[in-house]
Amino acid sequence: MHIPERRLENKVAIITGAGCVGPGWGNGRAIAVRFSQEGAKVFAVDINSESMTETQQLIREFGGDFTPYVADVTQAESVQALVQACLARYGGIDILVNNVGGPAPGGPVDLSEALFDAQIDLNLKSVFLTCKYVIPVMEQKGSGAIVNIASISGIRFSGAPQVGYAVSKAGVIQFGRVVAVEYAQKGIRINSILPGQLHTPLVDAVLAKTQSAGDLQALLKRRQARIPMPFMGDGRDTAHAALFLASDEARFITGTELIVDGGMTAKCD
Repeated sequence: MHIPERRLENKVAIITGAGCVGPGWGNGRAIAVRFSQEGAKVFAVDINSESMTETQQLIREFGGDFTPYVADVTQAESVQALVQACLARYGGIDILVNNVGGPAPGGPVDLSEALFDAQIDLNLKSVFLTCKYVIPVMEQKGSGAIVNIASISGIRFSGAPQVGYAVSKAGVIQFGRVVAVEYAQKGIRINSILPGQLHTPLVDAVLAKTQSAGDLQALLKRRQARIPMPFMGDGRDTAHAALFLASDEARFITGTELIVDGGMTAKCD
């Protein structure tokens, strides 16, 4: 069993997409639980309040400080309100984890214009908006850590045509690099995590339908075949990476990416 080292003791962390579409370890749930184990006060955001119920229950088991909040992070007014609610609840913001996102299948011919726009809003505009309203709070304090959850789809073709998802995640990566340089002198670090083909509840609930006609086992077999390591990770692997980047152990790391994919992007074929 992992013994928490309390690396985020008394730090306030906003985690967007902290819910989950089903049982198991999605990225947002795993990050919220892991951060709480390390002493963070977690301000958990999701558009669906019920999706955060299990996350909250898991955190309550060890007495963690968890505040659920419902918001649509693709809307500026909603983001402004959640930032103010976090400040009212905890008095500050030390960490921001941008985990909202999701794929839609299709290349430029098959994907509708409306769905392409929605992908940009969900995966990229959401990061822009949270940073827009959280960074001034961190700047006033003179410190902060932002972790954006991108994807290896932003740097590689990952096996399925999903152009809206790929380009928006590529945008998240470059957004992190540019903003990290801008705010480095102000004590704010910004990094991205690029998860690979993890086995999260999203795979079971969504991707099996959109990529494999409902045949989950066939989809898992195809995904595993792309990964050099003999197993697929899950949201806990993303959470461990996020913990490192959010902690003071990563004090000299900014404007870069941490790939969490079992070697998939290093594989040539």
